[in-house]
Amino acid sequence: MRVLLFTGKGGVGKTTLAAATAGLLASTGRKVLVVSTDPAHSLGDALDTPLDASPTEVEGGLFAAQIDPRGLVDDTWHELRHHLRTLLAGAGVDELDAEELTVLPGVEELLCLTEVHRLAASGPWEAVVVDCGPTAETLRLLALPDAFAGYVERLFPTHRRVVRGLLAGVAGNGTAETWDATADALGRLADHLGVLRAMLVDQGATSVRLVCTPERVVAAETRRTLTALALQGVRVDGVIVNRLVPDPGPERGAAASWLRTRRAEQDAVLAELTGDLAVRTVDHRAAEPVGVSALLDVAEQLYGDDDPLATATEPSAPLLRVTGGGRGHDAEYALRVALPLSDDTELDLARVGDELAVTVDGRRRLIALPSLLRRCVVTGAEMDETGLVVRFRPDPDLWMR
Repeated sequence: MRVLLFTGKGGVGKTTLAAATAGLLASTGRKVLVVSTDPAHSLGDALDTPLDASPTEVEGGLFAAQIDPRGLVDDTWHELRHHLRTLLAGAGVDELDAEELTVLPGVEELLCLTEVHRLAASGPWEAVVVDCGPTAETLRLLALPDAFAGYVERLFPTHRRVVRGLLAGVAGNGTAETWDATADALGRLADHLGVLRAMLVDQGATSVRLVCTPERVVAAETRRTLTALALQGVRVDGVIVNRLVPDPGPERGAAASWLRTRRAEQDAVLAELTGDLAVRTVDHRAAEPVGVSALLDVAEQLYGDDDPLATATEPSAPLLRVTGGGRGHDAEYALRVALPLSDDTELDLARVGDELAVTVDGRRRLIALPSLLRRCVVTGAEMDETGLVVRFRPDPDLWMR
């Protein structure tokens, strides 16, 4: 099963193109689910069909759903919040403070991603097409499993959760059964976060398609998004450029002159976007495509005779690669972080214990260092054509003698 995540700057037409892709896949005889996690919820409008949180068959083989994050919070988060309140209260946190601390930012987005995984795993789908929110929300959504897993492990480490009754002994109140139930709930959460992370970074099964319009501001955001997704280890398999105005050819007149100028600007932006990624284009249409028939017309122009699940780009290189070597304290190592970087990229690095904090254009990720490099010190860093290169030498106090 393939999972395709469509995202882009708000208003570029990602919902239309996600629905069109799903419709074309279904027209070839596949069972396809298109699901929206966008709080704006316009998927039903594009398909011209009322939708709710349960998959509805729109046409033969094409199913659609719109996830309700508020309902998920009410149904799913309540139990875990209760367990977290128990832990915090047992650690001496005031009851009111504990209530406030368990209303965590990002819970709705995390539960939306959880529901996508549940729907994908529970149906007969050959493909699941996800209409995500705008770019910034999608980047936050895709980073949440990793971030939440880190918080859970730091607050309630695995070695404490697996020892029955240990939490009760640490807190000094409550029954062992209550604390064991809490530990079990946290363990299930940690396991589930691991499953979500595995789904997102499985480059053979999951990929992102970035939708943009041929405008310089939008293209610049698209390039930053490529870097941010690479930092998360998420594969981008193509870029779709929407609303390309028609070329008027040799026609004369004010309208033709305007179209010619606008098309020249758009072609210049397209030339900047073209690189290692597959770039497809869709014309700007006079009428808004609504309903499956109109969406299929869009999809046929977008993909032609190609299979929408096929991509011209191979899975990207591993995010991290260690090179180098040597003897004793004279050894030199390089940690290569595969990121598409441009000359104007704002980059910041910091060593935080056994992790490397990488911040690119304001987006930060903690990367666990390979065990070899944990006993080394950072000596320098630079950017090259492969991405980021961080250089290390052995720490004499930690290195094997």
